[in-house]
Amino acid sequence: MIFLGGLGEIGRNCALLEQDNQIVILDCGLMFPNPDMPGVDLVLPDLTYVKQNQHKVVGCILTHGHEDHTGALSFLLREIDLTLPIYGSELSLGLAANRIDEAGVGSKCEYIPVSDGETLEIGPFKVEFIPVTHSVPHSFAVAFYTAQGVIFHSGDFKIDLNPVDGRLTDLGRIGAIASNHGIRLLLSDSTNAEEGGRSESESEVGKTLARLFGDSKDRRIVVTCFSSHIHRIQQVANAAVASGRRVFTLGRSMGKNVALARRLGLLYIPDDRIFDIDQVSKYPSEEVCIISTGSQGEPMSALSLMAAGENKWLKLEQDDLVVISADAIPGNETAIGKVIDSLYRRGASVVHPGIDKVHTSGHAKSDELKTLLSITRPASFIPVHGEFRHLFNHTMIAKEMGVRQEDILLAEDGDIVVLSDTSIEYGGQVPAGYLYVDGVVGDVNRGVLRDRKALAEEGVIVVIVTIDMKSGELVTGPEIITRGWIHADEAEGLIEEAKDEVRRSIADVVIQDALDLETLRRHVRTSMGKYVNRQTKRRPMIVPVVLEA
Repeated sequence: MIFLGGLGEIGRNCALLEQDNQIVILDCGLMFPNPDMPGVDLVLPDLTYVKQNQHKVVGCILTHGHEDHTGALSFLLREIDLTLPIYGSELSLGLAANRIDEAGVGSKCEYIPVSDGETLEIGPFKVEFIPVTHSVPHSFAVAFYTAQGVIFHSGDFKIDLNPVDGRLTDLGRIGAIASNHGIRLLLSDSTNAEEGGRSESESEVGKTLARLFGDSKDRRIVVTCFSSHIHRIQQVANAAVASGRRVFTLGRSMGKNVALARRLGLLYIPDDRIFDIDQVSKYPSEEVCIISTGSQGEPMSALSLMAAGENKWLKLEQDDLVVISADAIPGNETAIGKVIDSLYRRGASVVHPGIDKVHTSGHAKSDELKTLLSITRPASFIPVHGEFRHLFNHTMIAKEMGVRQEDILLAEDGDIVVLSDTSIEYGGQVPAGYLYVDGVVGDVNRGVLRDRKALAEEGVIVVIVTIDMKSGELVTGPEIITRGWIHADEAEGLIEEAKDEVRRSIADVVIQDALDLETLRRHVRTSMGKYVNRQTKRRPMIVPVVLEA
């Protein structure tokens, strides 16, 4: 097994199984940037190993439809020269196809839908797809029958005993696999390993939504959640229809995913209760429910534009109710807080998970993780899907449930794990760093991010000079331009002194008879940097522009 992402962060989930010179990809997801990544749109796994070994790849399996498991597929398809078979539920394939088609690479893959309990031959593996409950319908755990025994991957899961669609995590089948074949290696979702107890049923959120709708009969209601959370959307729609409201979707992904789920029979909203958003102004507030994107405070999302008064379809009014039916992804807390502040400024009331039970996790907590371990009784164990602290705490749970320390591997991105007849052990590493996307793949690296952070925190100073390279005479300049360093009124005196420093540094170069452009740039940058730091105790980016006369 080769881990390319998801072991040490939330997102970028991607692993490879390699046997008999053939590779199956298990998920291929992206990660959304955190505040330390200015200007970055998305973060991908480093897929170098896949590209270098694409002749071995026989398919990609999707455990479920979330973008942290499917969103990098379009980028992979651009880089490989083969038609990639992609296996998953119809919903998972449909959600993945949205991004793939937008990228114009749909012709480079073949979608192969699979059903609950189905077993397929994929390359050297027999692969069984086992239903589990999660926050997107038709999620799978996957059992790989390999030459070294069964490798069981839980996918993202919880043990919901009262799911909205009645589709339970198939613990009976998991137990049968453990009893009949034994499980050589368990890989299990670690997201909530730090949290005790059990995740509450998704159906409990429906009860809260029904109460909120019942208590807000004369108010317009806006509910925001993830557009892939079809069960949540179903419960919002149920509450809306029961209270005599019409349902409007707001946001491109929400509209597309609702249409897809209705077409697949996974979401039921009566035809006479769902309307296009451009008709929302025709109906009184007490008849309106809007289901919107933007639960993470994304800058241009429907909810953020609404909070700023810039949404062309909907202007918030006094006493509108906004329900944020999602937890913040780590790193998004500040953005969500600002959106909530703006909603209140517009006169709306806001209900979020910190106030009422309008969200529950789709990931298993510690008691559910113990249940899976007790049913599978694995010979060895690797925690997956989580930050390092989640993975570490999951190893503690595994030890508590009887897995021997020597049979637990705390793997990270890039690790190769080898299963042999007699052991499980590390087998080296492959490239697995972050690939940053800012418009075009691969045009951003850590050096660029460091520069962006310096610009944001300290500003920039540009020094422009023109020099006669034969005589060393300063022809024009120095001209100094600053942005984000200090206020222009304060800078005037400092800039004149700084010009003198630059002149002196150039004179030193002339005396040393070192008249080449790179040496001049270095001296200008160094002298300017020392002067600025001495006078202001700041370290802005210094950009020397030395022109040859």
